[in-house]
Amino acid sequence: MNRPLVAALFMSLLLAIYLLFALNYAWILITDDSALANAMGYALGLLPLLGVWVMVAELRFGRASARLARELESEGGLPTEFVVTVSGRADRDSADQLFPAFARAVEESPDRWQAWMRLGMAYDACGDRRRARWAIRRAISLHAEKTSA
Repeated sequence: MNRPLVAALFMSLLLAIYLLFALNYAWILITDDSALANAMGYALGLLPLLGVWVMVAELRFGRASARLARELESEGGLPTEFVVTVSGRADRDSADQLFPAFARAVEESPDRWQAWMRLGMAYDACGDRRRARWAIRRAISLHAEKTSA
């Protein structure tokens, strides 16, 4: 059982239910006689559209990053250098010490998606989620360029 996938699908289901309730309340406000209520209804109706867009984008990112992680694992390129804590997460202190090697690999081969994916995993191990997602997005785009060429 893929626990992260189940968790993502469960959270997506909860978000979809929430968005349906928001659309319902937006419709109630839109059909009201008050102009102010109508304006609030139209504004509330935009939020679920934004929510659906974000949810789809995040699910696509998750699927693409998982696919690249599996491909990297099949190549034997997953980072195994990190010291792992009892909970299974990388130890941040050891990750911070190992990080320059991953950054150097990207500097040496900026066109290799494998280097960017490993850098993203190193950022994640160091606790920098924003940069981890940025590096993994770069790996996804490089991989897409490589496969489409």
